[in-house]
Amino acid sequence: MISQLFLSFFLLFALSRVIFQVRSGKLTTGAFLFWSSLFVFALTGVLEPELTSHVAKVLGIGRVADVVIYASIALIFYLIFRLSIALEETRREITELVRNIALKNVFTPTKIQKNQRREKK
Repeated sequence: MISQLFLSFFLLFALSRVIFQVRSGKLTTGAFLFWSSLFVFALTGVLEPELTSHVAKVLGIGRVADVVIYASIALIFYLIFRLSIALEETRREITELVRNIALKNVFTPTKIQKNQRREKK
């Protein structure tokens, strides 16, 4: 009972953070749908444990905790995959940006001489 209450409050808090992030424009609609549905499903499982027992039986898994662990591991792997793709894309964008800035600021011999004169003064 106490654990259900604690988890319910936590999941409602997490859902409120998702709503806040989408309202502030920091979260896309797709991400909002993903995270809000995840927290609503978790809240449903906390408030209706019989439902999770039924899902475990349908999947052929003996314990409800095992279903939660398997689903969590699969979700974590998926999120790590998405993060690695986003990180690689960001790295490529930064590389391209730095390359373009470097090409725009190429020093010609006269610019180098002017910079050397300024440094001597």
